[in-house]
Amino acid sequence: MASESTIGELVYEVKASLTSITEHGVSFEKLASGGMLPPPEGARVDVAFEGEVAGPRLKGRLSGVDYLHMRADGRIDLHIHASITADDGERVAFFADGVATPSDTPGVFNLRENATLQSGSPAYQWVNGLQVWAIGTANVGTGELNVKGYAA
Repeated sequence: MASESTIGELVYEVKASLTSITEHGVSFEKLASGGMLPPPEGARVDVAFEGEVAGPRLKGRLSGVDYLHMRADGRIDLHIHASITADDGERVAFFADGVATPSDTPGVFNLRENATLQSGSPAYQWVNGLQVWAIGTANVGTGELNVKGYAA
């Protein structure tokens, strides 16, 4: 696996917390803890989050929803839509897809994301051409998300 130093320039670091969970017929807590397996067709769970974004050129607050598809084989497909409100009040749209896989620590998942950012603000037009690869963790027990995004 590539080290963080070989990935590219740091674009952002997110430290966020889960704010709400919408279940669609199955218990997210039981699925995430391994207390039950997803049904053969998988399970849909919507996870809302909020937190801080910090980076060399992008700082502010992030809020959004990850529309998780928890597959029967244990993989979780990510489908994230969010908005970053920069410290200067400008907004940056955020989209990412990717995967979450169980780590060696119970209740902690490794995140791998492919993200794009978009803004019409002159101050943030530099994000429009970026392709971002992000890595991090999600701790279901504490509700903490930690992700670093790097320019590809």
